[in-house]
Amino acid sequence: MPLSLPARLRNLLPRRWRTKRPRVAVLRLSGAIGAVSPLRTGLSIGGLAGSLERAFGMPGIVAVALIINSPGGSPAQSHLIHRRIRALAAEKNLPVLAFVEDVAASGGYMIACAADEIIADPMSLVGSIGVVSAGFGFDRLIERIGVERRVHTQGEAKGMLDPFRPEDPADVARLRVIQADVQALFTTLVSARRPKLAPNGENLFTGAVWTGQQGVPLGLVDALGDARSTLRARYGDKVELVLVAEKKGSLVARLLRRATPGGLDGGGLDAGGLAGEVMAAIEARAAFARYGL
Repeated sequence: MPLSLPARLRNLLPRRWRTKRPRVAVLRLSGAIGAVSPLRTGLSIGGLAGSLERAFGMPGIVAVALIINSPGGSPAQSHLIHRRIRALAAEKNLPVLAFVEDVAASGGYMIACAADEIIADPMSLVGSIGVVSAGFGFDRLIERIGVERRVHTQGEAKGMLDPFRPEDPADVARLRVIQADVQALFTTLVSARRPKLAPNGENLFTGAVWTGQQGVPLGLVDALGDARSTLRARYGDKVELVLVAEKKGSLVARLLRRATPGGLDGGGLDAGGLAGEVMAAIEARAAFARYGL
C-alpha cells in the first residue's frame, strides 16, 4: 500500500524530528495563600487564573504538573484555586499531578487535592487539615499608655474580635461556629478527593502534619518522588517539561509602581501602606516558620 503524502514527507525528515516528544506543562505554586501585594507574593485565584489557563491551554500536552510549596492561608482562595484546577482538568480532559516540595499544608494540601495524584518528597510535610484563626490582644497595652478606643457600629457583631478591646466570649463562640463550618467543608473535600485516607483508622482531620513518607500509608500521598524523575519514568526520557512562568514584575518594579504618584492605583505608597505590606510579608514568613521552614 503506497504511503500517504504526509507519511512520505515525514520519512524525508531526520529521525529525531519524526517522533513527537510528549510535553507536560509545569506550574509552580509557591507561597502563602491569600491576597497578593507588592511585598507578599501569595497565591490567589486572581493572580493564578492566567497561569492556569496557559498551563491547561498549552498545545500538545499530555498532563499538567503542579509543584506545590505552600503552608496554607485563606480557605476561600484555596478552595477557588482547587475548583479552577478541577474545572480546567475536566474541560481539557487532562490528568493533573501534584508534586510536594517542602510543604503542602492546610490550604496548600487542599490545592494538592485538586490533582489526580499527589507525589511528595519523603522529607516534605503534608496535611494540617484544620482551621486556625490567630491574632493579638492590645487592650491592656493601650490602657497602659493612656489611649482610649472608640468604635461606633450598627449591628452588635460588627466589632467582633476587635483586638483593642477585651475578648468577648460571645465573639469566640461565634468564631468557633464559623470554624466548624469551614472544617466540615474542608474534610468533605479531602475525603471526596482522597478515598483511601487513613486505612489504619487514624484521624487525619486534627490539624496534624506528617512527612511525605508517612503520608503514603495514610493515603495522604500516592507516591514518593520529584517532578523530573517521576515524569521521565512515566512519559519517557524525551518528555519535555514546559515551565509556565507567572507574568509579574520584580519586587522593586512592583514597589515603584505603587510608589509612583498617579500610578495604576491612583496614589503613592504611604507609610501606613508600607507597614501593612511589611506585616503581610512577616505573616507569610511566619506561616512557613510553623513547619520549621
